[in-house]
Amino acid sequence: MQRRRFTPEFKRSIVEQLLSEAARPAELCRRYNLASGQLYTWKKEYSQGKLDQEPSKEAELHARVQELERLLGKVTLENEFLKKALKSSLKQTEKRGSSFPKIAPLSKQLKGGAS
Repeated sequence: MQRRRFTPEFKRSIVEQLLSEAARPAELCRRYNLASGQLYTWKKEYSQGKLDQEPSKEAELHARVQELERLLGKVTLENEFLKKALKSSLKQTEKRGSSFPKIAPLSKQLKGGAS
C-alpha cells in the first residue's frame, strides 16, 4: 500500500479552512479522509511557515535559534562531563602521590619589583 503525498498548496488550503472556521476539524478529516493528528501537524507546520513557498524570515530565524540552543546544550553537557573527568583524574593523582614537586602559586612568590 502506497502512502499518499500531499502538496504544500493542498495542506495550506486545508489549514486555512480550519483557521477560518469554514469547517470544523472533524468535517475536514471526513471530507478529505485525513487523520486528525495529520491535520494538527499541518497546522503546526503552517504556523512555523513551513507550508509557504518561501519560508518567512521569522521562521528561518526561529529554526536557527533552535539549532543554536541545541548545540549550546550539547557543548554544555560535554563541558560538564570533561570537568568531572578532570576532577576525578586529579583526585586519583593526589591519592597516588604526584611525582611532580609541589610549589607555591606564582601569586605568592612574586611580590613585585626586582630582587
